[in-house]
Amino acid sequence: MTDSHRPSGEYPMYPSYGNGEAAYPPPPAYEPAPQSAAEPGAAAWPAPEPAPAQTPAPERRVKRPLALLAAVAIVAAAIGGGTATLVGELADGGSNSSGSGSVVSGTTVSRSSAGTVSGVAAAVAPAIVEISATSSAGDATGSGVVITSDGEIVTNNHVISGASQIKVALSTGRTYTADVVGTDADKDLALIKLQDASGLKTASLGDSSAVKVGDQVVAIGSPEGLTGTVTSGIVSALDRDVTVAKDDDSSGSGQGRQQQGGGNWPFEFGGQQFNGDTGTSKTTYKAIQTDASLNPGNSGGALINMNGEIIGINSAMYSPSSASASGSSAAGSVGLGFAIPVNTVKADLDALRAGNGS
Repeated sequence: MTDSHRPSGEYPMYPSYGNGEAAYPPPPAYEPAPQSAAEPGAAAWPAPEPAPAQTPAPERRVKRPLALLAAVAIVAAAIGGGTATLVGELADGGSNSSGSGSVVSGTTVSRSSAGTVSGVAAAVAPAIVEISATSSAGDATGSGVVITSDGEIVTNNHVISGASQIKVALSTGRTYTADVVGTDADKDLALIKLQDASGLKTASLGDSSAVKVGDQVVAIGSPEGLTGTVTSGIVSALDRDVTVAKDDDSSGSGQGRQQQGGGNWPFEFGGQQFNGDTGTSKTTYKAIQTDASLNPGNSGGALINMNGEIIGINSAMYSPSSASASGSSAAGSVGLGFAIPVNTVKADLDALRAGNGS
């Protein structure tokens, strides 16, 4: 009988021998060569499995993920450059947003157009209105800023002072009748309210204490009745002492309110009078100076930062030829405009809403 050669531990059970020896045959002293199935009468036992060898398989298993990680890292680095640029752009856009905690909710500049005049104009223009005031002195044109969706509007006191009727035109062309809620002649501020208005676009009131000389600004108003006119410039100076008429005092050569089609917009600065006589009833306040072009009709409109926040209410401008032009509309801005800081407006809102005046 031919011996069977099997790997260790795989021997078949044999009957015990008479001499009591174990029923398992002893393993061969050497590992015989496997028999060929082609030999006649040979059993086709499979060759014994080789002992596990220390192959580099574990290294291959390690190297493969490492190679994959390296490839991923290269791709990530290539994509990451563009991603970092995008994140940087978004972060930069976010840095232009306001950190003021007292901002009135309203218009904001879209991220894609932040920092551009066109972006500011598109965001804020819907909240700027044209005001037409009728009084015994005639018709006057000014501007205003919508601060509540039901039609509260901030403007200059000298725009509506003495008015018997006030009409307001939105940027859409729709008109409303407005009532005076409160005035503060000492600050040249007034609050009016549209009748039966709702769902209006409102402006965001920023923080004028954060304004710096050299900051870029945009002015929106209705000079000479041209609703929604946009100009731009920079902040030229801060805390300028500007004196304007408190009412429509006509004792002087000028009037407290600008007349539509006329160049009169009287104020005093540095001890001199500009654009006519301010009259006997006047007030002085600290103003933001700007070189953004302002013209008659801009009074009461908005001076805006590049985040789309109102930082001032335009109130006076220097027009060198207006005094001698005797009502001619040829006078224009020479880059000396002044605005009431918006923090003054915010501090005065409660008093204006209560109908208190000074």
